[in-house]
Amino acid sequence: MKRRLVLASGLGALILAPARVAARDWPDKAIRWIVPYQPGTAPDMTVRVVAESLAELWRQPVVVENKGGAAGNIGAQTVARAAPDGYTWLYSATTMAINMRMYKAPGYHLFNDFTHVSRIASSDVLLLVHPEAGVSSLAELIERMRRLPGRLNYGSGGVGTPAHFGTELMLHAAGVQAVHVPFKGATESVNAVIGRQIDFTLALLQVGLAHVRSGRLKALAVTGPTRNAQLPQIPTLAESGLPGVQVLSFGGVSLPAGAPEPLVRQINEALHKVLAQASVRSRLEALGAGVSPGTPAQYVSDLRAEVAQTERMMKLARLEPQ
Repeated sequence: MKRRLVLASGLGALILAPARVAARDWPDKAIRWIVPYQPGTAPDMTVRVVAESLAELWRQPVVVENKGGAAGNIGAQTVARAAPDGYTWLYSATTMAINMRMYKAPGYHLFNDFTHVSRIASSDVLLLVHPEAGVSSLAELIERMRRLPGRLNYGSGGVGTPAHFGTELMLHAAGVQAVHVPFKGATESVNAVIGRQIDFTLALLQVGLAHVRSGRLKALAVTGPTRNAQLPQIPTLAESGLPGVQVLSFGGVSLPAGAPEPLVRQINEALHKVLAQASVRSRLEALGAGVSPGTPAQYVSDLRAEVAQTERMMKLARLEPQ
């Protein structure tokens, strides 16, 4: 009996050893980190800061690959089909959760086709107008929409984006109407406000911050629960008269489904380590991002909550899946 126990114990060691070795020796080659959006976007800038520090930590390249298209679905599909060996990552984000309800067939399932590792950062969203629009507060913008129902228009980076849903939530809470003008991305929407083609837009702080600082745009409010340290003079929506209305965008790291738990834990720990570095935090915060890593379970919970919020917002905006 003792001999059998010894043999069984030895067999268990043989079975468990490869997982430990794989986690210890990984990574031994370049990691491919897919960003399902165009270069220069807020997710792209965030990922490049984190990738640089991870490459220094592991002494292996972390190659950022932009694979935009179909509201992020193309890049997500690519990672969903990849081997779950830890060498192909996805910058997953709020938009992926939205796409689970916005599209009848996004080409992946957010929870069945991925192993979610950690949230990286969140971003406030700015309510932006042209500085010569003649409004200096959210209250004045709402009053103008009341006087001119359906006459003002707003832009977003596309149907079903956080900016689209966030604006509809804001309009619903204020009891006013405006016409939605979707663009191919947040940058185009912001440029349309600068060019006086639309009246206002919501945009990630990373996208609008430089324009606000230069005076090309005026920020009326931030959509998070507190004021943003980059623009401390700008009030929140709650302070501006719309309590209970919040819009945040977040993103993190996801792997193909089936990634071994030791690898997931190792990547999560590495993300926490680099995001705790003062230089990394300051660079991300300068972009307008709020650093907010967590556990895999917390990230899954964030994504599930966003799917539920999308269902509510689609009913509010009277949108059907595409």
